[in-house]
Amino acid sequence: EGGADSSPAAEKKGVEEDDFGYRLFPDRNKKPQSFLVRSLFTFHNKCQLMLRLTLETNPYARLLLEALKQSGCTVFNDRHFSCENCDGCVSGGFDAATSQIVLCQNNIRHQSHMNRVVTHELIHAFDHCRAHVDWFKNVKHLACSEIRAANLSGDCTLMNEIARFKFGLKGHHQTCVRDRAIRSILAVRKVSKETAEKAVDEVFDACFNDLEPFGRIPHSKADAKRAYRDFQNRDRYTANL
Repeated sequence: EGGADSSPAAEKKGVEEDDFGYRLFPDRNKKPQSFLVRSLFTFHNKCQLMLRLTLETNPYARLLLEALKQSGCTVFNDRHFSCENCDGCVSGGFDAATSQIVLCQNNIRHQSHMNRVVTHELIHAFDHCRAHVDWFKNVKHLACSEIRAANLSGDCTLMNEIARFKFGLKGHHQTCVRDRAIRSILAVRKVSKETAEKAVDEVFDACFNDLEPFGRIPHSKADAKRAYRDFQNRDRYTANL
């Protein structure tokens, strides 16, 4: 579920050196199919329906959409999301070259998974909007956004970790965030594990504690709802000053 910043316009020379995770999203390089053709595929229809439900009802996604809008980066369903077939090892990605979120329709099979993937990738989109992120050349920038996405998206909630048969006590959330950030980097960059681990470790404290726009680590939907309310009320008391 890492933020795969694959560039469909990448030059062949660059692809040979590092394809930026592009191999994981083969549909990125194909001509768009007509609506009629796409509508014949159940995966695509289901993906679109689940996406719509996420954007309309999920508090994580709703907060991020509002934060993006306030930052000057309004997200449009038809423009900024694309349901595509992907490699079997990924569920989604953020294409920084087009500011588009890719949702892997062949790998996302249930609503809770869609909620988590959309949230994860919207965090990358938020980082792309608010900061000068060098996705392609600076592995520390990528590591920082992957840390934030793993920390704030619900990837490392207790229930998700139990479902992965991973258990821990003190510091387990941080361990999960670190491990998932490293995995995401390795999925989309041709770097060694040591390089990925070093990048994550060097920026971990600062990026783990950057909780924007949530203001807290949302460990559950209830936390996310509270964060959304707080975000909506953030400027209420200073608006009339």
